[in-house]
Parts: sequence; C-alpha cells; structure tokens
Amino acid sequence: MVLNNNDVGGMMQISAATENDKAAWLPLWRAYLDFYKQALDDDITDLTFARALDDGESLNLLVAKEGDTVIGFATYVMHRSSWARAWYCYLEDLFVDEAGRGKGVGKALIAAVAEAARQKGAERLYWVTDEANTTAQALYEKVATKTDFIQFRRDL
Repeated sequence: MVLNNNDVGGMMQISAATENDKAAWLPLWRAYLDFYKQALDDDITDLTFARALDDGESLNLLVAKEGDTVIGFATYVMHRSSWARAWYCYLEDLFVDEAGRGKGVGKALIAAVAEAARQKGAERLYWVTDEANTTAQALYEKVATKTDFIQFRRDL
C-alpha cells in the first residue's frame, strides 16, 4: 500500500517499510524511545524491525517519507477480538519527526493504518497514549473517539 499526500507541505508517501528503510527509520525510533524515556537493547530494535517486515508476524510498520527521508512511522498489530467476527487493529507506535509535526503527517499515518486495517478486514482501530501527551491527544480527538477505558498492566 502506498498513500501519496500533497497536503503536508510537500510530496509525502506512506508505505510499508522495507529493509532499505531501516537506516532512515532508526533515528526516529530512537527519538520515539527517548520521548517515552525507554531504553531498549539494539537486539530488541533489530528484532522489532525484522518482525515488522515478516509477513508471518502480526506486527506491521508504515513509514512516511518525503523523498528518501523518513519523517514519521506507525506500527500496528492485527488481532482477533472476543467481541466481534472481524479483526481489530491496535496502533502500537506513532511518531513524527519534530520538523514534520503540525503538518498532517500524524493524521496521514493514522489514516494509512486505518486503510491497511480495513483492507485486512478490521472493524476497529484503537490505541493508547500517555495522559501527559496533550499534543497527540489534540490530534486524536479529531480523528477518533476517546473512550472511558483505563489501561492496566502487569509485567510477567
């Protein structure tokens, strides 16, 4: 899937990541981890990228590019639901380079994930964000409905 978008101040293309995108994606991935104050070993980063390119895995990676420059990315996971016949899609990671923020890149990535999920038979796209990330929430409130659910986590 390739989505072209001229509404972000230049020609932007969103597509599934390829091995050729890894070097350009990596600085954004690291900036994303820094934003959330997370440290991952390089082997986890390599594994994440490899899984996203493996058709046998449920993890997918889209990259937004202007020319050869990756300006944003989204990872998403397709999964079955106990409440529906159709698939659900979880938007796991969304990040836009600082220079690309406020230009519609994040919105375009969400739209691209939604379209990819729709093509795979999903009836719902959902995600979570940090409650302090009010900038992202301002975008999310324009493109989705905020729910009353609270996330709980238990490390195993």
